[in-house]
Amino acid sequence: MKGKPTMKHLMTVSLMLGLASAATAEVTVDNCGTTLSFEATPERIVVHDMNMTEMAFALGLQDKIVGLTGITGWYKTSPTFDAERGDIPELAPKYPSIENLVAASPDLFFAGWYYGMKPGGDVTPDTLAPFGIKTMILTESCVHLDKNRPTASMDLLFDDVLRLGQVMDVEAKAAGLVADWQTQLADIKARTTDQARPRVFLLDGPADAPFTAGKFAIPDAMIAAAGGMNVTHEMDTSWGRSAWETIAAANPEFLVLLDYQTGNGAADTFQFLKDHPVMAHTDAVKNERWIGLRYEELTPGPANIEAIEKMARAMHPDLF
Repeated sequence: MKGKPTMKHLMTVSLMLGLASAATAEVTVDNCGTTLSFEATPERIVVHDMNMTEMAFALGLQDKIVGLTGITGWYKTSPTFDAERGDIPELAPKYPSIENLVAASPDLFFAGWYYGMKPGGDVTPDTLAPFGIKTMILTESCVHLDKNRPTASMDLLFDDVLRLGQVMDVEAKAAGLVADWQTQLADIKARTTDQARPRVFLLDGPADAPFTAGKFAIPDAMIAAAGGMNVTHEMDTSWGRSAWETIAAANPEFLVLLDYQTGNGAADTFQFLKDHPVMAHTDAVKNERWIGLRYEELTPGPANIEAIEKMARAMHPDLF
């Protein structure tokens, strides 16, 4: 019969409908316990802070990034970071304003609580929504709004990279990165599992009261992955302050010192501890057992993996 559709024609139509359906399929990811949905892959994104920027770079998203915030106001960048950044502009050296973000017309802002946003502040997912800007929130930071979240694990990094990969339609690349990282960490775990776990204290610079990582911050999980035990694991926070007497009583055997690469960097912090009336008597200080790590190595991002290996090698030199 003239005009009757052939099987080939029906298959072609079916394929076209399937492709159209796939192209418009909604992507939904978890976002601090709520859902974040996209009807199309974001074409213009702004990323806050060095660690989240390095996640985006690892996924090859430079052509979608229309701006960065919170980089040069605090940190020195590496030549590698600068090369990967290219000519991507920085919209604000520290925390962005709504005006900074709206002017860039992004579809997506990747940031976190105290990583570009503050609860009750001017820039939040709710204040950006009226401008058509969706916000993906760094999972580690969600504890600032929900104290019932689980303690830190390396899934804080893995899940965020997988989420970003899903939203930006580079799922295979994200899955490959995570699989490689998991293999690297499995090797470190195999080497350190049967070894004594040194007591580790992380310090974010000299201060009257030590600023350090509690059980919700990713360094807690990193220290465990490197074969150590965080002496501030019981702190019911991500990052927060303790007391020098409390830390000295725990007698750490190894130190992780945040290195802002100013002055003599982490060496200046170690000298502060050597001169400190109570910390000078701890095993870690007396034996000069410490390592300096950069900000992006101690906040959720790709640099975590190499940092864990650095810690493991420094804590367990006989195993590597």
